[in-house]
Amino acid sequence: MIDPKPGRWVCMTALVAAALAVGPMTVGSIANAEPNDVVSTLEMTEEIDARHVNLYVHSASMDRNIKIQVLRPADTSVPRPVLYLLHGAGGGVDGANWTAQTDVDSFFADKNVNVVIPLGGAFSYYTDWKRDDPKLGRVKWATFLTKELPPIIDQALGANGVNAIAGVSMSGSSALALAQEAPDLYRAVGAYSGCAETSTPIGRQLVKLVVETRGGGKTANMWGPTGDPAWSAADPYVNAEKLRGKFLYITTGTGLPGEHESLDNPRLDGNPTALLNQTMTGGVIEAATNACTIHLAQRLGELDIPATFDFRSTGTHSWGYWQDDLHKSWPGIATAIGA
Repeated sequence: MIDPKPGRWVCMTALVAAALAVGPMTVGSIANAEPNDVVSTLEMTEEIDARHVNLYVHSASMDRNIKIQVLRPADTSVPRPVLYLLHGAGGGVDGANWTAQTDVDSFFADKNVNVVIPLGGAFSYYTDWKRDDPKLGRVKWATFLTKELPPIIDQALGANGVNAIAGVSMSGSSALALAQEAPDLYRAVGAYSGCAETSTPIGRQLVKLVVETRGGGKTANMWGPTGDPAWSAADPYVNAEKLRGKFLYITTGTGLPGEHESLDNPRLDGNPTALLNQTMTGGVIEAATNACTIHLAQRLGELDIPATFDFRSTGTHSWGYWQDDLHKSWPGIATAIGA
């Protein structure tokens, strides 16, 4: 583990900055009326087979259609709960997504839960931005995920209104923040290799590296300038009390090479350059999330809020570990939502 002392923040921030630089269709008509009379709708349903469905939902707050990948429960004879799975920094539009990098499809084939995977939200932190961004456009993902989408999902899939949410990397932080913003919506949260801080020096720097360095957006459009109260309002550490009463499964590695740092890893396809990048870049990023996660564990302990933390002794910021995390967290999530 990393000793998160103030003197180490500058070093860690510099290291992270260097690392990151390097079938038939049918039209639906389900509507969700918000208090301000903004309406979001299910525009189209694409039924691939009995287990796989794509929904196209128009977000009124962002004024665009969002593709939602759905894995249906093994048994659909009665209403089932929903697990929302969020992608990392790229929003799943590249190859770095749950379906391409993990066994999420086969893993849930015998489980009684609707797995809902929104496609999009790259570099957004799945939050509501203060203003439109020239690069990333109108970003109102928190409104979409917590207000617009759930009633549409429940009606379209015949779900029972019980939900969990999980995310990796950027969305590991977002899953916790969304659970705090909508405290009655999710009974369980899985946060894999996320930095649950946005208002500390390391937290702000990580946010800026994702949003600005990688995404080309401006964090000033997101939460305002440094020091704006919005940075603290979005901070899972600062608002940790709001996580009380939920099943929490939070993970991180140390950044040291582990079992998935091998040319035998199918995600690396025997490529030494890819292995070096995962070991070096992924190691530095995971070391930073480790420090954030230590802080969150300490905070939840101070508040006497139960949570399951998996501090892996090795492991980089990469999909092999996140697949493992999903598997390990599922029994607790399933119990919490009755899946």
